[in-house]
Amino acid sequence: MAKYLLEVSYTLEGVKGVLAQGGSAREAAAKAAVESAGGKLEAFYFAFGDRDAVVIYDAPDNEAAAALGLTVAAGGGVTAKTTVLLTPAEVDKAASKKVGYTPPGK
Repeated sequence: MAKYLLEVSYTLEGVKGVLAQGGSAREAAAKAAVESAGGKLEAFYFAFGDRDAVVIYDAPDNEAAAALGLTVAAGGGVTAKTTVLLTPAEVDKAASKKVGYTPPGK
């Protein structure tokens, strides 16, 4: 399975939901959503700053991750950004691949 980072910013409606139901309810909802997409929740944290919550999860493929992100955003309680995460071993493998490329102006 691939690993993903979901960065969440709550809308006014989303904040009202957190206030009404609490943070544990949002973690449970995230876990259920990830599992319904065939994945596994690794971590759920609330945050200060540009994002209100961050979720790290495993999903079977990019399509499952995209479906999860689209469904969460369509709910209207959040805006969400999904980032594919790579392990150091995956980066090592990518760095060893030869790619033909000519930079602009060369």
